[in-house]
Amino acid sequence: MGFLLGLFLVCMLSLISASILPGRLNFLSFSESFSILFGNQNIRLNGADVQISLTNSTGSGFKSRLLYGDAFFSASIKLPANNYTAGVVVTFYTSNSDIFNNNHDELDFEFLGHIQGEQWVLQTNFFGNGSVQRSREERYDLWFDPTKDFHTYSFIWNKNWTVFYVDDVPLRQVHRVDAMGGDYPSKPMSLYATIWDGSDWATEGGKYKIDYRYAPFTANYTDFAIYGSGCYQQNIQSCMQGITSGVTNFRGLEPYKLKQMKDFRRKFMFYSYCDDRRRYPTPLPECTAANA
Repeated sequence: MGFLLGLFLVCMLSLISASILPGRLNFLSFSESFSILFGNQNIRLNGADVQISLTNSTGSGFKSRLLYGDAFFSASIKLPANNYTAGVVVTFYTSNSDIFNNNHDELDFEFLGHIQGEQWVLQTNFFGNGSVQRSREERYDLWFDPTKDFHTYSFIWNKNWTVFYVDDVPLRQVHRVDAMGGDYPSKPMSLYATIWDGSDWATEGGKYKIDYRYAPFTANYTDFAIYGSGCYQQNIQSCMQGITSGVTNFRGLEPYKLKQMKDFRRKFMFYSYCDDRRRYPTPLPECTAANA
């Protein structure tokens, strides 16, 4: 299974942009590239595979040892297979909140729990400089059962473009426009993965809460890949001025991938902040026909 997943990811990367990414990416060693963030007792390592769990005592998570700017991030993830996972939030995201407490940046994949018989929901989100009050959520139904096998979740990010992918399918493209100001993520970020209790909001807006009778809830991660220049936290200021990589030259999706994205959004997206006039009577500046 690991070999097939690796071969699939290599093929997927070549589809994203042969001119941006190398022909073959090396998967990261967990012990060399990541450190445990919290919930040590709920984390199990098996070579390059990582299992994180949520119990009634704690969730768990880990983060990259380096910060990255202008980068491509990817991992294969399998979600908890419990019959009831309402309120269980599983994440794969970038952030720099441990350095910039009041003005941090973030890019998110968030899985929002599940009730048997309902669709699995994935949320993407981003904000810059602590603009959480203007966060930019989108939600999608997944077209597969994410508990049955690993699927690859990736995003490419530079100072002007961000694209989120599931397997080789682009879900969302964001093009920074000047009117966004500091709302677009711009500072180097670490890569994170966590599982935690989001009963208050995650599953149908908090209607369905977590039930610890079904615990432990376990998510599995493997095949981590990062393509970009990294730096240590103590060098953050020089990194902010000097990080560049092949991803720096990324200029958005090619036409055939844009069509694939639009087809996906027409079929599976059921919420976008760009369409939420109750929340944003005046759409945010990037909400144009080209980006929405």
